[in-house]
Amino acid sequence: MKTVRIDAKDLHYTPLNQKIRAAVDNGAKEIVIDNVLGQRFIGDGLRGEGVTITVNGVPGGDLAMFMSGPTVIVNGNADHAPGNTMDKGKVIIHGSAGDAVAHSMRGGRVYVRGNIGYRGGIHMKQYLEKRPILVVGGAARAFLGEYMAGGLLIVLGLTGTAPISERGVGSGIHGGEIIVRGKVDIQYLGVGAKQQPLTDEEKTVILPVVEDFAGVFGIDAAPLRADTYTKIIPSSARPFANKYTWE
Repeated sequence: MKTVRIDAKDLHYTPLNQKIRAAVDNGAKEIVIDNVLGQRFIGDGLRGEGVTITVNGVPGGDLAMFMSGPTVIVNGNADHAPGNTMDKGKVIIHGSAGDAVAHSMRGGRVYVRGNIGYRGGIHMKQYLEKRPILVVGGAARAFLGEYMAGGLLIVLGLTGTAPISERGVGSGIHGGEIIVRGKVDIQYLGVGAKQQPLTDEEKTVILPVVEDFAGVFGIDAAPLRADTYTKIIPSSARPFANKYTWE
């Protein structure tokens, strides 16, 4: 298997991404990028099954934007909007991530071991069998799943703080599901969102995703299997219908 190693130290994001794309075009299946410090757009628009990009450092914004197929592994934290409008593939972040994680994501999976910032999963959408999945191991900040139109968003609260402790969860949600380990205080629910306990049958559907997440990060999945979960879904198909005046 062809492996390419790239040193990103003092390298602008444009030539860095040109090197990554050239490596993929030349048949590389393993690309390791060292000394990453804030370079943006890593992996953006890449195509190709079986390609793994390992990022050693802290990538900048829009990691794996529009990506379709490869796997990106970040050995550190990530900036804002990893997985933005991603179509297919996997992003695995071994630290925490910034705001707008999985913004408008259309497919694939984003796993964040730690916490995420504001508006995680905003505008996530689904078409037929193409279901985007975001799993957060720690906690999420305000307006999680805002305007969510489809997909699955799971928050596990494994970092010692409550999974959800800020307002606006599911604000404007009109599709998809937000699953939270434990229960969410009603004061944190956004406009148009409602919560209900996850049934045993529904739990069996999400457990393979939770177990996959646990396996990726070496987490004991047994307590996660045994715990209870809350589902946050749209309260109606038109959450802001009463905000408009019709003549």
